[in-house]
Amino acid sequence: MSFPILPPGGSGASGAPAAPAPSRSPVPRLRRRSAWPLPLLAGALCAAPAWAQTAPDVLPTVQVEGNAEAQRRFDSAASQTSVTVDGFRTASPLVNLSELLFAQPGVVVMDRQNYAQDLQIAVRGFGSRSTFGVRGVRILVDGIPATSPDGQGQAATAQLASAGRIDILRGPLAQQYGNSAGGVVQVFTRDPKPGGGAAASVSAGAYGLRVADASFDFGDRQLGGLLDISHMRTDGWRDHSAAERTQLNGKLVARPSSDTTITALVNLFSQPRAQDPLGLTAAQLRANPRQAPAVADTFDTRKSVDQNQLGLVLDQRLGAQDRIQARVYGGTRNLTQYLSMNGAALTSAGGVVDLERRYGGAGLSWTHTVPTASGLPLSWTLGASADRQRERRQGFVNNNGTAGALRRNELDRAGNDDLFGQVDWQATPQWRFIAGARSTRVKLSVDDDYVTAVNPNDSGSRTYRQTSPALGAVWSVLDNLNLYANAGRGFETPTLAEMAYSIGSTGPNFGLAAAKSKQVEIGAKWQAALFDLQAALFQARTRQEIVPAATVNGRTVFQNADAVVRRGAEFAVTGKPWGAQRWVPRLAYTHLDAYFDSAYSNAGGVAVRRGNQLPGTARNTAQLGLDASPGFGWRVGTEVSLSAKAFADDLNTQAASGYGVVALKAGREFKSGGVNWYAWGRLDNLFDRSYAGSLIVNDGNARFYESAPGRRLTVGVRGQFY
Repeated sequence: MSFPILPPGGSGASGAPAAPAPSRSPVPRLRRRSAWPLPLLAGALCAAPAWAQTAPDVLPTVQVEGNAEAQRRFDSAASQTSVTVDGFRTASPLVNLSELLFAQPGVVVMDRQNYAQDLQIAVRGFGSRSTFGVRGVRILVDGIPATSPDGQGQAATAQLASAGRIDILRGPLAQQYGNSAGGVVQVFTRDPKPGGGAAASVSAGAYGLRVADASFDFGDRQLGGLLDISHMRTDGWRDHSAAERTQLNGKLVARPSSDTTITALVNLFSQPRAQDPLGLTAAQLRANPRQAPAVADTFDTRKSVDQNQLGLVLDQRLGAQDRIQARVYGGTRNLTQYLSMNGAALTSAGGVVDLERRYGGAGLSWTHTVPTASGLPLSWTLGASADRQRERRQGFVNNNGTAGALRRNELDRAGNDDLFGQVDWQATPQWRFIAGARSTRVKLSVDDDYVTAVNPNDSGSRTYRQTSPALGAVWSVLDNLNLYANAGRGFETPTLAEMAYSIGSTGPNFGLAAAKSKQVEIGAKWQAALFDLQAALFQARTRQEIVPAATVNGRTVFQNADAVVRRGAEFAVTGKPWGAQRWVPRLAYTHLDAYFDSAYSNAGGVAVRRGNQLPGTARNTAQLGLDASPGFGWRVGTEVSLSAKAFADDLNTQAASGYGVVALKAGREFKSGGVNWYAWGRLDNLFDRSYAGSLIVNDGNARFYESAPGRRLTVGVRGQFY
């Protein structure tokens, strides 16, 4: 087995005792808040999935074979999970990350059924504000950031059909990944199959869903590669929500020696059509959840994206005590988006957004292991990374779905420069300590090339700096029981898109401050014969939280709120096969109390009260899965998802109701004609429940709600030619 050293700056915890639940100052409470769930306090036990890293700004994996002592220590002092992706036997079309991140504690992934806006991903409440793309959660694919230097992430470009593993890191130590790391999600492409081969799959589902995929493996362990290409199209659950996209993912791995691994990566993404059905008001949601507002057709709201990326990763061992990892990457991303507005005013930025982006980066880390008299490991890592993006942003009048006159023309730049270090000390067989820090500098700038008598020069820049320390400790109480604690600081800058618009001004909002957070966590891990348990209590307090002040016709203006608190508890069970049917249960429960801890005034001058719940967050969520293998190649299972209500605005006047949905799935593996086949089917939303699956926070037109699909059937078949 391989046991990873932790992320830069450590993935451990402070050795301080558990802090009590945070208390409020003595002001009148707006409503009674729930206490920490007693079952979680009584049974804080958790598993320790591996957090394998390959990026150069992530510490390397140590290969440990037959080392029972290392296994008993469970690797790390962090809340982390790892999902093994079986692209052949997964009863799902493998289009969205939401299909694979089921039953992950602290993680909420909302499939908006809107390919013009991407998924909504939140980790312990970080990322819940996102009205498009991913915010507050850092995404990496094969060690290369899918999150830009300004903190804006894209989940759609990860090619899931060729993925081998997805890792999720939560809590204070995720902050060690730098800007916008309220949580970290990493997708890893599987390794090429030695000897080569080929695979293909097709799937079809309700509302015109069609997916086709083909992959090819070649070479051997010394030099091997894979190429995967897929195509998806859908008519969409809602009116005006059709989409089409094609992806290509390639990986070439060379091992010229036992100490050297060189990996080349190519990723091509083309989404020529993705209609935007926009949100619905509460009345529209009740009347017809499949409709789109009239303005979606009037302005033909839609988005097209093309992204091409190349990357190179080097892993080099320099003897028994030293290791170097390096990466370099670059790419282009072109985007055109039609908003639900005309934007003809001379002071407007237009109703059509057109971006041409060039981006790239490099990173290097060096890990040294120091022999100690006790024979236990002591290691340190030093590293640096730099990432850049440069984009031409233009805005045009939206003449009912056709681009008109120019209203915006600027050159935007974003860049980050990071230095990090970590010390990891196994003091005794029972105690491990970790300390680290990451220093980050982020600069955002705008050069305005559209200057008129009524639209002045809006050029400017803003630089953000932050040093994020972290401390951690893990105590191996028993062979199969670990207790850990950690603490750290982090920050999140506004993205260029979030700075693009300001209230009462024609130009960017350079006054937006970076959000800064302090986090603490305690947790436990327990490995039993039939299951693994994990649990954690956490709290994060954020100053200058970035919140949507208003969203009107697809354009969002942001501002800072004084203080936001996120506190809660997680509990998860991961079963191991048992019984003749090889039953495997899964359970994840998250209690999240996210609220404004100070009053502030929103864009309309209306006071948001202290104690209001952070919009987009549900107080309680749970997911339960049960899989079985009854024999003869069959696999069957069910998935249950439960969520409490979530407010849609800072004032807490609008909310999406809680819901519970059930899915059934089944598949059978068989051989025919010398080919391995897997036929599968799944039925989602079994009871045809009508509910809002995602929210557009603080929408100025009160179109807060994006309806989830009703009952839908998807079927598919895969073949392996190996």
